[in-house]
Amino acid sequence: MLSRQQSGISLIEVLIALLIMTVALLGAAALQINALKYTDSADLRTKVSFVAYDMMDRIRANPSGKYALTSLAAAPTGTTSPTVATQDLMDFRQNVTDLGGTNATIVLTDTVVYTITITWDDSRAGKQVTANGSVVDSSTAQTFVLRSRVATGGVTTQ
Repeated sequence: MLSRQQSGISLIEVLIALLIMTVALLGAAALQINALKYTDSADLRTKVSFVAYDMMDRIRANPSGKYALTSLAAAPTGTTSPTVATQDLMDFRQNVTDLGGTNATIVLTDTVVYTITITWDDSRAGKQVTANGSVVDSSTAQTFVLRSRVATGGVTTQ
């Protein structure tokens, strides 16, 4: 009996190795794309939280001001001599608009609790998906809600 020893590698082995390497590279590329997408989304959420906390700090600094806002469109625009609260609301509107926000509200409840809600379109991040892979909401709208008690310091709220 003649026995042959294999010397070198066959074309099939090369093709299989190439296939495995291609699948691995495609997986790494998909991972990188998702990382970029979610990093951008997290950055936007951070900026929205800064805007909300900035507005809450302005409300705390001027507890006698009237800060109720039913929608972003209801925020005051340029006036000749705005009050502190009006200027704060104009700045808030501009900040939310600059971030691409679609809506924002400021609600006062129990005369001391303010709720600031900012909504924006986060279509780059995609739909909200749970851990088991089911889609929570078919829209790409994201919402940030900040609720805080504001001490009036003896001053009545207007």
